Amino acid sequence: MRTFVLILLLVSFPHMTFGAAEEPLEIAGASAVIYKRVDQTNLFLYIINPKGHQKSDKRPTAVFFFGGGWNGGTPTQFEHHCRHLADKGMVAMVADYRVKSRQGTTPKECVMDGKSAIRWIRSNADKLGVDPSRIAAGGGSAGGNVAAATGTVVGMEQLGEDIRVSSRPNALLLFNPVFDNSPAGYGHSRVKDVYPQISPMHNIKKTTPPTIVFLGTKDSLIPVATAKEYKKRMEKVDCRCDLHLYDGQSHGFFNYGNQKYYIDTVGKMDAFLASLDYIPPAKSGTCD
Repeated sequence: MRTFVLILLLVSFPHMTFGAAEEPLEIAGASAVIYKRVDQTNLFLYIINPKGHQKSDKRPTAVFFFGGGWNGGTPTQFEHHCRHLADKGMVAMVADYRVKSRQGTTPKECVMDGKSAIRWIRSNADKLGVDPSRIAAGGGSAGGNVAAATGTVVGMEQLGEDIRVSSRPNALLLFNPVFDNSPAGYGHSRVKDVYPQISPMHNIKKTTPPTIVFLGTKDSLIPVATAKEYKKRMEKVDCRCDLHLYDGQSHGFFNYGNQKYYIDTVGKMDAFLASLDYIPPAKSGTCD
């Protein structure tokens, strides 16, 4: 089955290479396509389409980046979010990106890969059946940093890509994101030479996409004060930032394994996306 899917994708995307370095993960209901190859590493997008999806469609899409401190992690973290959004009519994806444990990279390469993923989706919108003006980027923790950086940071583009195609998403879905890389924030030692350029907190501007943020008040890595400051800076330049705080919850509280908070955060994510005309408004207070 995997070989069949890759053959189909090769026909659809003849300019891409498939299976040259690593085999894709098995994610139920997802097809795998290489969006980038760098330093002998194939980076996959795992795409879950809604039922009845056609290439002629122009559906909104969301791409998620996993957490793991820029050191590790797996694209499977957000597969349930993707299936949920596909059920709502969106094309949903999880992205692999380079990390320290596998490729010996820094957060800078993580951001570059995130930008490459957005650009690849937008460049191939017609073949994917998606609307290039309705691309949401999401992620958790360090993956939230990657997503936020695609929406804020100028530069850090992969050499050789067509930068005439924007790498900025149109909305951001951030789950306990690392969005302050200053000396007072998280991960500064990893990015200290470039933190003013890579830290989402320090690159907010009028073009920053509308954003939703989820954070537990007992998060040991991301202080509530940081999230409130991010929201303040967003609103100062007239950008939307919906901040949802969860009393007593720690880092990673939103994951699928914690059903109570998964359901609640996904419901709020749905309402945010519905307000942007990405999905229909909810008919009830429940989520799948």
